[in-house]
Amino acid sequence: MIEDASAISRLIGSVARFFTLQPDGLGAEDFLKTISPEAVASYLVDPRFAYFKAVDNGALAGVVAVRDGSHVYHLFVDESFQRRGLSRQLWGHARAAVGEASPGYFTVNSTPYAQPVYERFGFVATGPRVETKGIAFVPMRWVAA
Repeated sequence: MIEDASAISRLIGSVARFFTLQPDGLGAEDFLKTISPEAVASYLVDPRFAYFKAVDNGALAGVVAVRDGSHVYHLFVDESFQRRGLSRQLWGHARAAVGEASPGYFTVNSTPYAQPVYERFGFVATGPRVETKGIAFVPMRWVAA
């Protein structure tokens, strides 16, 4: 899957305006380095990360990554595939695949844009919106029933 690093980086970069405070990413340079192809490649080979992808006609439609069995590190869907249930499918697949490695809960730093999606998945905010280093996120948690 390391060969997917560039495609994953492009996908996340294509929707970055939904979580950067400035549409052009100004002020978020340090964060944007964490989604570079090189950074993504390092995650793909790191055993703490489990990545899963959705492909449509050979193109990357979405990706989800779980770090340390309990933190949703990436969950991004290409804009042309949004509002079709793909994020729910990716989340469900990742949750099932991580399975017993999970401590019974998951955390995520949701973009404000994606917060309603995570709420539909059963996540709840654990704190207020955070704005730091040019990005905005809402800390959230999901607990197994």
